[in-house]
Amino acid sequence: MPWKLVSLNILLAATFLSGCSSTSESTPDPVAAEAGHTRCDAKAAEFAVGKQASPQLLEQARTRSGAQNARILKPNDMITLEYRSDRLNLNTDAKLVVNRVSCG
Repeated sequence: MPWKLVSLNILLAATFLSGCSSTSESTPDPVAAEAGHTRCDAKAAEFAVGKQASPQLLEQARTRSGAQNARILKPNDMITLEYRSDRLNLNTDAKLVVNRVSCG
């Protein structure tokens, strides 16, 4: 009798866990697809490194990277810790010269 109970528990656990498995097919993120979000490509915006930050440069970098949003981050700026794959960050020094480009 205990073996039947153990077998039933194993069968139930296997059935439950099979619902948690993922397929190997790559499917687009439905939330991102609905909102029209695209992933940011920081390499495409690296031309901005060494240049003076400006709204025009920010828009050029955003367009080239394919990002939905972009922001200029100065030293000591308070920022959120959320990661957004559709946002471009232009990090600057105190003189607003871009020294790093990243997504997030």
